[in-house]
Amino acid sequence: MEHPDHPFSELFEQLGLAADEASIKAFLERHAPLPPEMALYQAPFWNPSQAEFLYTALEEDADWAEVVDHLDASLRKP
Repeated sequence: MEHPDHPFSELFEQLGLAADEASIKAFLERHAPLPPEMALYQAPFWNPSQAEFLYTALEEDADWAEVVDHLDASLRKP
């Protein structure tokens, strides 16, 4: 199955977060790095609907999965 490409900023919009470049950078700096043993959707800064969206995107290999993986990798960097 081919997945549509979603820009990183669009994921932030989908999560109800500010999606401009400076806001995304600030979010990543504020919340990274996540502990290696913590799943992305388990991070304490997500509200329940955001966590559910992230979990479902990965679990169902939805069209958002690739950009959610990018977010996960970005939050693992120190």
